Amino acid sequence: MSLESETSAQPGRRPGGGSRSDVADKVDAHYHGLGERGRVIVRQLPLSVTVLLVVAAAAVFHPETLADARFRLALLAHTVLFVLSVAVPWGRLPVGAYALIPALDCVAIGFTREAGGPNFSVLSLLLVFPVVWLSVDRNRAGVVLAVAATVLSTVLPAAALGTPPTQGSMIRTIFLPLVMAAIAVTAHVVAGTLYRQRETLIRKDEALADTAAESVRRQQLLDAVLSTVNVGVWVVDQDGRDVLTNKALRTDAALSGPAASASRPRLFEADRTTPVPPERFPTARAAAGETFTDALYWTGESKAGESKAGESKTGKGEDMRAYSVTARTMSSMNGSRSGAVITFAEVTALIRALSAKDNFVATVSHELRTPLTSILGYLELVLDEPGHEDIEGELKIVQRNATHLLRLVNDLIAVASERVELSLQDTDVASLLAGVVSSSRNHASGSGVELVLDIEEPLTARVDPERISQVFGNLVSNAIKFSPDGGTVIARAHRANSHVVCSIADTGIGMDGQEQEQAFTKFFRSARSRETAIPGAGLGLPISKTIVEGHGGSISLHSEPGKGTTVTVSLPVS
Repeated sequence: MSLESETSAQPGRRPGGGSRSDVADKVDAHYHGLGERGRVIVRQLPLSVTVLLVVAAAAVFHPETLADARFRLALLAHTVLFVLSVAVPWGRLPVGAYALIPALDCVAIGFTREAGGPNFSVLSLLLVFPVVWLSVDRNRAGVVLAVAATVLSTVLPAAALGTPPTQGSMIRTIFLPLVMAAIAVTAHVVAGTLYRQRETLIRKDEALADTAAESVRRQQLLDAVLSTVNVGVWVVDQDGRDVLTNKALRTDAALSGPAASASRPRLFEADRTTPVPPERFPTARAAAGETFTDALYWTGESKAGESKAGESKTGKGEDMRAYSVTARTMSSMNGSRSGAVITFAEVTALIRALSAKDNFVATVSHELRTPLTSILGYLELVLDEPGHEDIEGELKIVQRNATHLLRLVNDLIAVASERVELSLQDTDVASLLAGVVSSSRNHASGSGVELVLDIEEPLTARVDPERISQVFGNLVSNAIKFSPDGGTVIARAHRANSHVVCSIADTGIGMDGQEQEQAFTKFFRSARSRETAIPGAGLGLPISKTIVEGHGGSISLHSEPGKGTTVTVSLPVS
């Protein structure tokens, strides 16, 4: 199977080949792979690095501060806290035990600021690190702990070091916790939003992975089916370009492109003589939005040679193959046409078998017609001669049955040849229908069926009166036969534009959808007709169809089980 696809640039791609989301995913995966201890170290590291920078700045600009024992003790506290972050096996402790580190960080920052004096009051900003650390936890207790630790960082150092309260320290004691509380709440809300978004993305990723896995499974199933079936499958887009084909289709070069070429056999119409133009190829028709079922195409080369115009004279070479082609359009989500699926089923053997059957039927029928004609001829001579009055009734029965048999043989010949000889003349079709209805009343009354005639007179058309009467006779006879429990048969005829439309409707047993599809098939009889022993050979509708189509008309059937059947015949006026 071949599959065409197009790739396009992905958004967010960087010149290095990776994407921003790829980098973020790698960082995130690395962070979660560190373990509980590694994550505590990473969270503590920004504050520890900042404290080192503060020490470096103090050594340059205020070396006397480093000589203060209280300042050195505060720095030692920071060192101890970092060592604890590294040394303590946090993964073995209860969940949330690591919150002790940022809480103590707040207190250590307070002592560092208080010991450094007014020059180091800016160190209050370092509270952002532990406050954010505590607040981004999903538990709201982290926000409360962050605010409490901030309050302790302003109150506890002043009390422990005996620093007298000043206006600045009082303002710091009041406003610093308020500011940090605002930061804590904001960080907690933002972190919660990010957590929820992350969970949503994870669920979507899982759903997408499931969908992708299901898509792969379905694709594998489709590949297996397409490579197994003997039916050729061809999918094209709205412009007729190949999207997908299976192996069975690619075995026939004649169906692998939109037009014939020097290396590709021709594609012929059902008559096997007319080359198919490019615009009428199955793919072109399907790409144009046309839907069709069981269209017959022939492929191969003519053995009879080609004419000067480059067209095959007969196209009936023994190496030709027949395909039944069906096409269905595909629609996108917004309802627009997105392409079509075309199937090719090789029916060469079936076509040849049907042809052989028809030839056999025609041959046998011809052989039967000659002796039957002789029998009828001699019967007429016998009936014309005097002296046979005592067996005249029996002779007429023989004549009637021989005539019926001859008519059946003629029907077989007509069905086998799929054409009839017509003698066209201007005829009142309404009068023909009325005559058939009149001659069928005895048959109808014997079956308890009411015959109703509804016609417009006159309805003149150029037809073969004998053949059209045969059609009406078949249809009325069928309507009566398939109304075994009585009912009504209505024969209608009227003019519709340039056609005469006649319909025969009954209230009989009807047919289901599958039986309707086969109603015009030779020798087909419904299961109900066989069960109820309704007589017939299954030739009435096929013969009627051959006759009507020979006139350039059409015949259709509509039926519902238990509600009856309506057969409609449309004949051109001229």
